[in-house]
Amino acid sequence: MPGAILVLALLMLASLTVGAASVDLTTIRQDPYAMLVLLESRLPRTLAVALTGSALAVAGVVLQSLVRNRFVGPETTGTAESAALGLLAITILAPGAPIWARMGVASLAAMAGTALFVTIIRRLPVREVMLVPIAGLVLAGVLRAIATFIGWQTDLLQYVDGWLMAGEFSGVIAGRYELLWIAALAAGLAWFAADRFAILGLGDQVATGLGLSVRAVMRLGLAVVAVVMAMVMTTVGLIPFLGLVVPNIVARIMGDNLRASIPVVAVFGAALLLACDLIGRLIRYPYEIPVGTILGVIGAAIFLWMLYARPARG
Repeated sequence: MPGAILVLALLMLASLTVGAASVDLTTIRQDPYAMLVLLESRLPRTLAVALTGSALAVAGVVLQSLVRNRFVGPETTGTAESAALGLLAITILAPGAPIWARMGVASLAAMAGTALFVTIIRRLPVREVMLVPIAGLVLAGVLRAIATFIGWQTDLLQYVDGWLMAGEFSGVIAGRYELLWIAALAAGLAWFAADRFAILGLGDQVATGLGLSVRAVMRLGLAVVAVVMAMVMTTVGLIPFLGLVVPNIVARIMGDNLRASIPVVAVFGAALLLACDLIGRLIRYPYEIPVGTILGVIGAAIFLWMLYARPARG
């Protein structure tokens, strides 16, 4: 854990200095322009990437505990598409709605979509583990198609594409990322309820036998995942694979102790997304490749490795 925190700190420092404008942290007090760039662009972007990575990774842990399957993530269960449908609905019905209303509708829609996914998979055969991610992908595809059709009919397709295409942070400045702190708070709430999620992961009968309200914990978990996805979708767009691969990597190292692993998951998620963001900024400097594109390639490679590699502990 100390090593991961050190790596994260170094990545954040690198993020503050990388970009089209030159920023020297050692002489920044004597350079008003560099200070402006740092405070208005680099620091907000760095914080936005770290908050997004941490929150999405923790949301992945929560979702995998709720459905008791390691092969799902918030990006592959229809949660993101449901949030996009909610945003699309309020944009059509109340285009002048304040940002908090948009976030509320998106969160409720994301919660409803995730609850629908949970309801569907609970009707699947228990032993057919791979049917769960397939069901999530099918549901996500259907919801995406509905959102695309409505967006095309209402001339809002560009908004739908912006929400569901690969996420990027180039437009993040001071005043346009603060909603991600709400996602971070939701992820922090998941840590406080980690023991409940761990018990729920043992099965409904075991959880009920231990005096746990399955429905209450399920609602809490759905709320955490929905709020995180709504905030991220609205701010930077869809970030693929992060909520899927990071929890699996940490679980292979630390096992299933959620209380101990959630902070590590948050640090790993922030570090991975920061690394991908830096790669996207450097590979065609001074131009950028969206971080979602970089993470899509790296995340797919990691996922394939997880499928074939043996876990460190049984």
